[in-house]
Amino acid sequence: MGAYLVFLDESGFLLTPTVRKTWAPVGLTPIIRHRFRNDRISVISALSISPERTRLGLYWMLSTTNINRDSVLVFLRNLLHHLRGPLIVFLDNSATHRGKPMREFLAQHPRLRLEYLPAYAPELNPDEGVWGAIKARLANGRPDDLVELKGRLVREFGRLARSQSRLYGCFRQSSLPLVSLFR
Repeated sequence: MGAYLVFLDESGFLLTPTVRKTWAPVGLTPIIRHRFRNDRISVISALSISPERTRLGLYWMLSTTNINRDSVLVFLRNLLHHLRGPLIVFLDNSATHRGKPMREFLAQHPRLRLEYLPAYAPELNPDEGVWGAIKARLANGRPDDLVELKGRLVREFGRLARSQSRLYGCFRQSSLPLVSLFR
């Protein structure tokens, strides 16, 4: 039996809106009024490819605190719960992905293997496409508080997770050679 291939990454979403180019009538420049608040939601997510290389999945976890090693371990434990069989997880070299607690966790879960992507190579991680897709959908928006931002994030992650074609697009935008990933 093959293994799930899983690409993992973290990002943050601020109450301060991400501004992108948009359309507007000539002479009516859009103005986004917002409060300058540094409140944010941190997110860890993972894109998975089934062992048969026929189905893609998206898993995520939201947090009002920064993602740390404990958060990563909780997320990996949840992945192990949802995905049956061996998992090969590709992730960056962040300190939150290394250390004694991580080695102990791996020793307790032999069906999980971690592979580290090269340093400074986000273009190799298809999960970066998730951040691009979600941030594009939230661009030019102005949530009033973390509750509203969380609601928008849950909706957008759910929407993306239900679309195999959009998930496949996250892989296409990466620099990974796709021939070896999909059958």
